[in-house]
Amino acid sequence: MSRKKLAIAIPASVISDTPHLREKTSKIGLIGRAAAVFRVDEIIVYHDDAEKDKQETESDFIALLLSYLETPQYLRKRFFKLDPRLQYVGVLPPLRTPHHPLNRKAKNLTVGEYREGVVTECTREGVLVDIGVECPALMRESQWTVGKRLTLQIVTSGKRIEVQSVSKDSVPNYWGYKVKVEKHHFGKFVKNGEFDLTIATSKIGVKFVDFAKEISKKWRDSTCKLVAFGAPARGLHEIMEDEGYDLNVVADFVVNMIPEQGTETVRTEEALFASLAILNAAFGW
Repeated sequence: MSRKKLAIAIPASVISDTPHLREKTSKIGLIGRAAAVFRVDEIIVYHDDAEKDKQETESDFIALLLSYLETPQYLRKRFFKLDPRLQYVGVLPPLRTPHHPLNRKAKNLTVGEYREGVVTECTREGVLVDIGVECPALMRESQWTVGKRLTLQIVTSGKRIEVQSVSKDSVPNYWGYKVKVEKHHFGKFVKNGEFDLTIATSKIGVKFVDFAKEISKKWRDSTCKLVAFGAPARGLHEIMEDEGYDLNVVADFVVNMIPEQGTETVRTEEALFASLAILNAAFGW
């Protein structure tokens, strides 16, 4: 039986109202942190502006930082080279998810434990992988190439550590999110996507409490859910109108998650925490 998945969609312009690289980095960190807190499986960055070139620059930057944040600290130097866009990664909050272990000692590893690793060398016995301790682990599987990131399980600990590769979905704990840049606009990728339940958040949507029972029925049966968020300057209704779509047709539910908000606008990162907290409390996943 396949595992049920939750994705969120955020616009590439989510950082457009933030002028400085440091503040942009901090904002993206909050988005990644919200995704991790509420066990989001995928973050989709979609284009919401006709200026394609500018959107590609923004979406690639957001994806870079979200991917950096999701990668365990001991693997970051292997996957991320010096890049001026990473200048302020020190302000990113730690995720402290199960795949970001604090243990760096081989003697403290336990059989059955899961870790992320990267293939560093091919040998006659298999491949060596860096799993974030003093010495590499041996994996008796030869099909992997150097530089490949894998989800691993410890099968032998002690003087010689051996691991086996496993699928991310087989790990019983939350194991991070993946990041996808969607080159198509929101309406098109939702209509052509894999989602069997799409919830669009909007301040002119129906109050969540009025939709809760209907959402609950579909939520239970859904295997791939999408919760979508608008941009700082424009909500999803406006974005859809510019694309020639009707949000009420594209999404299964258009919901106001923060009714009677006390501010003129709600920032995307604020809406993420509020919306996912409500959905988590109401339905879980």
